[in-house]
Amino acid sequence: MLNPYQEAEVFNLCKRFYTQYYADANPRNIILGINPGRLGGGLTGIPFTDPIKLQTICGIDNDLSKKAELSADFIYLMIAAYGSPSEFYKDFYFSSVSPLGFTKEGKNLNYYDDKKLTKRLTPFILSCITTQLKFDINTKTAYCLGEGENYKFLSKLNEEHHFFETIIPLAHPRFIMQYKRKSVNQYIDAYLKAFN
Repeated sequence: MLNPYQEAEVFNLCKRFYTQYYADANPRNIILGINPGRLGGGLTGIPFTDPIKLQTICGIDNDLSKKAELSADFIYLMIAAYGSPSEFYKDFYFSSVSPLGFTKEGKNLNYYDDKKLTKRLTPFILSCITTQLKFDINTKTAYCLGEGENYKFLSKLNEEHHFFETIIPLAHPRFIMQYKRKSVNQYIDAYLKAFN
């Protein structure tokens, strides 16, 4: 299990990040990924933000291992197209269906890849979503990163618990960067169009 929030340095980085971008009363639109990966949110505690982007783009120095992460690469290209991190985070809040990440044999494991894990996690996932909706999140529309299993799972939860009026699926950043890199600009345009 990846729970970076147990590390004092990571907790401090999160505090600095969320104070920098979220210390206001603006309502936000939520974007839900799958779960943190070992080189991005599972390391920094901040979804879709690797240590490099945290330092060079967000201006938050850190001593974490400086490895780039594919999903973070795409997200920060998209954020640049949106305007800037300040403009983007004023309107949007990133999270994950499962705020905890997982690895198996040294590789990222998605919460839905193991049915027993999914079943055991579901009450925790429900609790986390319910808690985050108290952060003045717009419940009219949620955005789901991942058009397959993540969207399917989140849609089923939403049918049962009515968190959001609509869930809009978007291609997952990792899929884009791994398989559709030549079409990055088209995917950025698709994200921005969905957000508008």
